[in-house]
This record gives sequence, C-alpha cells and structure tokens, in this order.
Amino acid sequence: MLSSFIIALREGLEAALIVGIVIAYVQKSNRKPLVSYVWIGVAGAVALSLLLGALLNFTSQTLSERGSAMFAGVTSLLAVILVTWMVFWMKKTARSLRSNLANKVDTAFLAGPLALAGVAFFAVIREGLETSIFVYSNFNSVADPVSSALGLVTGFATSITIGYLIFKATLKIDLAKFFTYTGVALIVVAAGVLSYAVHEFQELGYLPGADSYIFDLTSIVGPQSLVGAFLSGSVGFDANTSWLQAGIYTLFLVIVLGLYLEKKKTKTPALA
Repeated sequence: MLSSFIIALREGLEAALIVGIVIAYVQKSNRKPLVSYVWIGVAGAVALSLLLGALLNFTSQTLSERGSAMFAGVTSLLAVILVTWMVFWMKKTARSLRSNLANKVDTAFLAGPLALAGVAFFAVIREGLETSIFVYSNFNSVADPVSSALGLVTGFATSITIGYLIFKATLKIDLAKFFTYTGVALIVVAAGVLSYAVHEFQELGYLPGADSYIFDLTSIVGPQSLVGAFLSGSVGFDANTSWLQAGIYTLFLVIVLGLYLEKKKTKTPALA
C-alpha cells in the first residue's frame, strides 16, 4: 500500500502542479475561455494513461505462464529506468518548469485553442504513462494488490487535494524538500521493483542463482503475513531473496541515491 501511495502522491502532485501552472498562466493572460481546452488536453492524457494500464494488464493475462513472467520482468525493468530518469529530470528542471510551461503556452496562443490542449496533453501524458507502467510493475511485485489499489486511490486523492490547495494559495509547502524526499522514496520503491525483475529473470533461467538464497524467511514473514505484505509494499522486501537480488538491490540504492543526493559543488574563484 505504501509504495503505491508514494507513486500516486508524487506523480499525481507533479501533474496537478503542471495543470495548475498552465491554468493560472492562461487566466492571467486574460484568456479564461481557453481554460476548457486545457482540461480537454488533461482528460485526453488521463484517458490514454488508463488505456495503457488496461492494455498492460490484459496483455499479461493473455500470455502463457512463461510469457507472463517475461513480460513482467521486462516491464519492471522499463519502469525502473523511467522512474529513475523522472526523478533526476525533475530535480534538474524543477526551477525552470514554470517558465518553460509559460513559453509553451505563449506559443500555443498563437497557434490556436487546440495547440493549448496539446500543451496540456503532452505536459501531463509523461507523468501518466510513467505512472501506468510503474504502478503495473509495482502491483506485480507486492503481495497484496487490494491494499496497493487502496494506496493508489488514496495517493491520487491526496495529491489532487494538495495541488488544489496550492493553486488556491491556501496551502504553502516547501516543494523542493517534498520532491527530494519523495524522490528518495521512489528510488527505494524502484529498487524493490528491480529486485522483482531480477527474480523473474532468475525463474526464467536468464540469470543465475535462483536457488541461492541469502535468507529464506517465508515461514516467518511470508507474503501473506501482515509484516511481509507491509515490507513488500514499502521497500520491495522478498521473504526468500537470492544473493543476486540483494546485490543488485543494494548496488542500485547506493549508486542512484548517491547521485541523486549529491550536491553541486560551487566553483571558487581563483586567487590572483
């Protein structure tokens, strides 16, 4: 539940802030009638994202057991790549996001209302498609899909509420810290999804060490237990983790978190 909540909260708030920035800029430009076209673009992006999620689920259900495992492994690997790219992209472009969107909206004003809908669509669709793929992969890697679905709904509801309150200037939060903390949390979730992908590839025989466990705690904290379900849904814990899974999980966290939390060094002027 916790991992899907974090995904929905982070991705949902990013999308909500983007929509809020676009709408606010349109209104300040004295073009309020065009706001409806922004919502048309947003609706299109949401619909396409839901369609992708349904397509992923349908595809996995129609494949053979081996094909389904391969599909789950590949989509999980893709989800890790996308979410890792996303957190670094947001860290790099957060400060210029408002001005970049304003420039795109100005260009859309010249092209017409449909261009404005296109700006909103393409601004939101990135978040939507990433969320669909990452949520699908996360659902595969956790023990309790019902709890994960509840976390997803709660996360989106919370993100929309926070985004609305920020838009109405009734809530002020330090967005830089928020995105930093949730970025760290997403990287931890991504590490769990990556570990699941490794597990699937080991089961298929594409990676070694499928039966070489660093520990096997299935009898104590199995996937159906409350503790096991919580650990699986928060940090990607697997009750019977192989050495290869543990090694890649740890290596991913050390490298990616190290790069993500690295502070830029300011150059000191040379002394004459």
